Amino acid sequence: MKFLISPAKTLDLTSTPSIDLVSQPELLDESQALIDTIRPYSPADIASLMKLSDKLATLNVSRYQEWQQEHTKENSRPAVYTFMGDVYTGLDAYSLSESDMQYAQQSLRILSGLYGLLKPLDLMQAYRLEMGTGLKNTRGANLYQFWGDILVNKINDLLDKDELLVNLASTEYFKAVNKKKLTSPLITPNFLDEKNGQLKVISFYAKKARGLMARYLIENRCNTLDELKAFDLAGYRYDSQQSTKDSPVFVRPESAQPKK
Repeated sequence: MKFLISPAKTLDLTSTPSIDLVSQPELLDESQALIDTIRPYSPADIASLMKLSDKLATLNVSRYQEWQQEHTKENSRPAVYTFMGDVYTGLDAYSLSESDMQYAQQSLRILSGLYGLLKPLDLMQAYRLEMGTGLKNTRGANLYQFWGDILVNKINDLLDKDELLVNLASTEYFKAVNKKKLTSPLITPNFLDEKNGQLKVISFYAKKARGLMARYLIENRCNTLDELKAFDLAGYRYDSQQSTKDSPVFVRPESAQPKK
């Protein structure tokens, strides 16, 4: 079983990773091409393109200028310890054991607008480039056209015959993977929370739940759909009535939600 998650806008650039192991991203030539494309942009251009404040636009223009293709421990950090946000709160990489992290290196991939596909311990430099950005480039009008079939081909290379691919990424990011060309079964879990007696996707909770499921799959070395369906963290339980063959649904009652 292999599984995908999204990156995050917020970055942690100061904490010390709990494991002193790193790896290199596989698509740095592609990343450099994107950096070369975006480097000429002014802060005003970036603010308009990404709908950022002037402060954030200026910060990220500086990051594009400082970005180097050679990634070292001095200028980079492992991805799983750098991305912050709800998914990564659920994953809680800092509390995973070294054997868990080595398993994650084989099974977990992070989709990225700049890096394409990252292993958890791949070194990365600070950036802001969401997959949905309409950045005109040598291959088209946006990042989906830039990455084309590169990502699905890399994912297919990871998968053994009939091995499950579990999509825990957002719609924006998974759209970069050409589903029609996947060579293995695709499973997309969904997480519903009860609100005033009705079940619905609550974005904040769903993001954290995707991170929790990634952690569950790592810690339990899950390989089958039945093992995935046993996911029971934070009050979620598999609901067969809400589920379909390719989209298992996990439901949490309002009584089990965190108290505000």
